[in-house]
Amino acid sequence: MGAASILLVEDDREIRQLVGDLLRREGYRVIEAADGRQATRLADQEQPALVLLDLMLPGEDGLSICRRLRAAGPVPILMVTAKGDPVDRVVGLEIGADDYLVKPFDPRELLARVRALLRRAAGLPSEPRRRRFAFAGLEMDMDARRLATADGERVALTSAEFDLLACLVERPQRVLSRDQLLDWTRGRMADPFDRTIDVTVSRLRRKLDQAVPGGAELVETVRNGGYLLAAEVVEG
Repeated sequence: MGAASILLVEDDREIRQLVGDLLRREGYRVIEAADGRQATRLADQEQPALVLLDLMLPGEDGLSICRRLRAAGPVPILMVTAKGDPVDRVVGLEIGADDYLVKPFDPRELLARVRALLRRAAGLPSEPRRRRFAFAGLEMDMDARRLATADGERVALTSAEFDLLACLVERPQRVLSRDQLLDWTRGRMADPFDRTIDVTVSRLRRKLDQAVPGGAELVETVRNGGYLLAAEVVEG
């Protein structure tokens, strides 16, 4: 099967080039149009797998184009616009757009929505939701086993350090005993007199402190209790 083709309808040449290059790097075949007339002609000729449609276009606007494309067939339409008015979003969805993205957008979000629409159109099951957590200026991807700052700088953790932090992040602001942490991170290998958890916590604190201001205070010691993650955690 060849690469999926995407019709990109955007009048701003710089934005069109940036988005087109992003999609091409991901392996898609991109067909570009600057206005409604080109979009209609190319949609008929190329039969794209998906249309990325700007709302604000010279001449005929994106809502009108969306309505006509939807009347012509079931091609997925992702409407992209600088207008954040909820009314525009509702109207776009009601006349046939499958999804809606407001500029400026994160390239990763655009790609995720494109993939989801293509998978849905092909009748494929949705991609499993990745387990990600954000806390105190850090982002943790459980599936990729990756911890990074908000600006994308990776925090190098050993396997033991990552496993320990994962236990704390999944149970924020809750005291976890050393025995619990040993059991969850080492299982049957754990020794009741093992001080590995204390050593790992110490190393983890140093790395967190280097990554974000006040990082060492994120993992608190609770006397006669164990440890807890003091930060608020957001999943997703």
